[in-house]
Amino acid sequence: MKPLQSRRSFALSAVCLLGVLNLMALPAQAQTSYPNKSVRIVVGFSAGGTTDVLARILAKDMSEDLGQSFVVENKPGAGSNIGAEFVVRAAPDGYTLFMMAVTNAINHTLYSNLKFDVIKDFSPIGLAAKVPNMLVVNPKVPVNSVKELIEYAKKNPTAINFASSGAGTSIHMTGELFKLETKLAIPHIPYKGSTPALTDLMGGQVQMMFDNMPTAWPLVQAGKLRALAITSPKRSPAAPDVPTMQESGFPGFDVSSWFGLAAPAGTPKDIIVKLNVAMNKVLAKPEVQKRLDDLGATNGSGTVEQFDQFLKSQTESWGVVVKSAGAKAE
Repeated sequence: MKPLQSRRSFALSAVCLLGVLNLMALPAQAQTSYPNKSVRIVVGFSAGGTTDVLARILAKDMSEDLGQSFVVENKPGAGSNIGAEFVVRAAPDGYTLFMMAVTNAINHTLYSNLKFDVIKDFSPIGLAAKVPNMLVVNPKVPVNSVKELIEYAKKNPTAINFASSGAGTSIHMTGELFKLETKLAIPHIPYKGSTPALTDLMGGQVQMMFDNMPTAWPLVQAGKLRALAITSPKRSPAAPDVPTMQESGFPGFDVSSWFGLAAPAGTPKDIIVKLNVAMNKVLAKPEVQKRLDDLGATNGSGTVEQFDQFLKSQTESWGVVVKSAGAKAE
């Protein structure tokens, strides 16, 4: 039989070991119960733009599927950098997410003073959708095609300004790409989101814009704007009569905006995977697919790893465009 002191030491060691194991189990228990409170999805643009619209589609159905409310919070400004930095600084616990857009891949090169790294400081969750941009003009601009727009701008060099949803957005950079291709010196007027930019475009304060198709197309259908082209290689089934930029005389002109969910770097992997599964489940719903079709958007569902690689490749390729255009933002 063991001495009393030995038995006491053994018992004490066992209690200590049990306590350590319990402590180690706490994070796992917390993660498996995720989410147990409201989750916010931060959008770096004002309400009403495509990023916001897609975030709200995801928020609604993910709330139903995961049993906790997913709330969209708009933090516009600095080409979505204000919202991005807010999320980067948040706790990596899965309760503050970011509705990332192609803008964030562009900003990586466009801004020299960013306080975060889009690759290192975010944990990608999944790609939601891709959409083409649409070249739209105020109906009072006397043109009906891209060719006519170029001719008009050359004859009236101070008559055309182009709006964007902010410096560094794909909307801005598509305009810069257009300027490179046409050698037109068209001034750029940045806004804090598509909605205020479109408002001024309809009011005639600016004359043209490459906006995301989901927000521009309804205004074209209502007669408030005129569509000249879309930036995808093929015509959109949602707007079959609108020619592509390639059909309009610009071979190789292929630009798509994209949107996806991300979390602060360091968010537990099992939470990231759980969010990815929930997100893909939402995107697979027939009513959501119908909504995307109506918006002219392509479903982007896939794995965490696929979105991670996509984000890296987009950051690299847009970096080349930014440098070629000589574009800078502070």
